[in-house]
Amino acid sequence: MKRITTELVDDLDGTIIGDGQGGTVSFAHEGRQYELDLTAANAEKLREALAPFVAKARSAGSRRAAAAGSTSRKRASSGSSDTQAIREWAQANGHPVGDRGRISTEIREAYAAANA
Repeated sequence: MKRITTELVDDLDGTIIGDGQGGTVSFAHEGRQYELDLTAANAEKLREALAPFVAKARSAGSRRAAAAGSTSRKRASSGSSDTQAIREWAQANGHPVGDRGRISTEIREAYAAANA
């Protein structure tokens, strides 16, 4: 038996992020989308640092609204309800995916293509 384990690691300080102790934070800056995996504490630091700027900023729409026109993008970024199905499909089809943690975009896209 072969088991591959994936750990979510804080991109800022290298801390391993356990269940419920953090996650992926998305944000945009100067027209580019970014994601960081952060512990809850570091995510809060980021939100606190951005708060004065966000409070004065104009809303330019949401990422979800911008992606609404792209069917393949929506399928590729399936919600958590599909996560277990994607993980099981990936493992059965030889894709490297752990029992926990984030599933890569490539695997989500392969799953979506296989189930289109």
